[in-house]
Amino acid sequence: MDPVTLAVLSARFTAIVEEMGEGLLRTAYSQILNSSRDFSIAVTDGDCRLVAQADHIPVHVGAMPFAAKAVRDAFGERMKPGDVFLLNDPWHGGSHLPDLTIVVPVFEGGQIRFFSVVRAHQSDIGGGTHGGYNPGATEIWQEGLRIPPILLGEHGAMREDLVAMLALNTRINRDFRGDLAAMLGAAKLGANRLNDLLAQHGGAGLMAAVETILELSHAHTRRILEAWPDGTWTGTALLDDDGHGNENIAIRATCTKQGGTLTVDLSASDDQVPGFVNSSYPNMFSAVCMAFAYLLDADVQKNEGAFRALRVVAREGSVVWAREGAAVTLCTSHCSNEIVEAIMRAMQHACPERAMGGWGRRFRIAITGRDARRPERKFVWHLFHARPGGGGHAKGDGWSTAGEWHSAGGLKFGSVEMAEARFPLHFRRHEFCAGTAGPGQFRGGHGAELELVLESDGPARGNTAGDGARHGSAGMCGGQDSAPHRYALRHADGTERLLRTKEVGVEIQPGEVLHIRSAGGGGWGDPAQRDPALIARDIEEGLAAPPIHALGEVAPGDRRQS
Repeated sequence: MDPVTLAVLSARFTAIVEEMGEGLLRTAYSQILNSSRDFSIAVTDGDCRLVAQADHIPVHVGAMPFAAKAVRDAFGERMKPGDVFLLNDPWHGGSHLPDLTIVVPVFEGGQIRFFSVVRAHQSDIGGGTHGGYNPGATEIWQEGLRIPPILLGEHGAMREDLVAMLALNTRINRDFRGDLAAMLGAAKLGANRLNDLLAQHGGAGLMAAVETILELSHAHTRRILEAWPDGTWTGTALLDDDGHGNENIAIRATCTKQGGTLTVDLSASDDQVPGFVNSSYPNMFSAVCMAFAYLLDADVQKNEGAFRALRVVAREGSVVWAREGAAVTLCTSHCSNEIVEAIMRAMQHACPERAMGGWGRRFRIAITGRDARRPERKFVWHLFHARPGGGGHAKGDGWSTAGEWHSAGGLKFGSVEMAEARFPLHFRRHEFCAGTAGPGQFRGGHGAELELVLESDGPARGNTAGDGARHGSAGMCGGQDSAPHRYALRHADGTERLLRTKEVGVEIQPGEVLHIRSAGGGGWGDPAQRDPALIARDIEEGLAAPPIHALGEVAPGDRRQS
């Protein structure tokens, strides 16, 4: 195939997944999807190799070929045109239970040529508490509804009895149904566009193009790796805790680069723990792919070919690859972020110009209660505001309030005004927070300060799920760590109770204030080498304060602080 046609087809695959994402964004019901964009899109070939992905949530995409493979293995030759498949189970093609995945096979002459894959995070998936994250869980059955690969529908439509059963097991029936329909619409859109490509170019010609596209990505990746020195390096990252008494849980990466191959060995990581910071295998694999992708050039096509140069080694029974039945819901955030951090800490010695400072850790709050404006139903709201800062890097300072390693800016906090219109909330303050960024030649991005007033009809309940109140974002190549998170609930009398990163059933009274200072990003390079002009700019913008709460103000319990 000539290079021009090949380039056009490569761009067509990218355009398909991007269009699928835009369709989902504009038709989804829930705040998590239509505002915060917690979804990802992929196309695989019939062998379940990643062909194209859209730039949405990095930690999703490396795991999505596992979903296509799980469907293929479960249904095999029973699949037919128009079939729609659904799954979420971490031991059957999923990453964690809140992420539903729809898979639609695309046929040509009785042969599966592609899979159109849509993964989207649900506002609620049942389980022991609202919002999809149960910090009290010690097994997956306490976390929500497990769905192995199932035939959700035929002839491009969903079976109403199955949809009703699934929706009945969630707390937000309307949003669940709407989001599932939006996911199906996006998957069918992708399938239609792939059918158009097959009709235009034929299966044989198109699959030959796919093979060449993957080979070119592999060659591009090998050229980058071959410029790095051969050697072995190690790095360690620490989780704060698992919410069940286990603290400073270690993720250890040994990275060996030889020629055009990088091997990442996580076998020395700590054993799995009772709490939900354990990882499923697909999520662990995806996190390693994510870290690897961050070390490559931006224009490398992130497909199966790019990851042929990567070898992943892990130990079942460890926190990065827990045995079936373990609690794992937080894994797409933590321990994913720590897997990336451990790899970056190792690789800063091999390619310092590519190893950026640490991005902030996820610390979410899910609040449920009643809104006097809509008394007929309860609401569930997920905090996506007050994002942490991104890491500094060899080319400049980190992006402020850009988010975490696992999303790299893909998750958005959405409109403050829209959030106030849809939920009983008032954003009193939402701004960059001085003193949160990790110092360096290039400092990390700033975190945020948020004062959020609850205006619910009666008391509400909140669950927290996250990490990073003890450990800030990692400094790299001589840069310093950022300040960690500080989340507090301010009562009517002005006292504050620090919020732990893993709590269930926090009572929030109307008028009480969530006071949040999120972590900044880690610094890159020796702070003494920082350009005086950049220091002057930070001073002028009022963002040059020295690091605050640098040792981590960790909530030991329900202690009130003035």
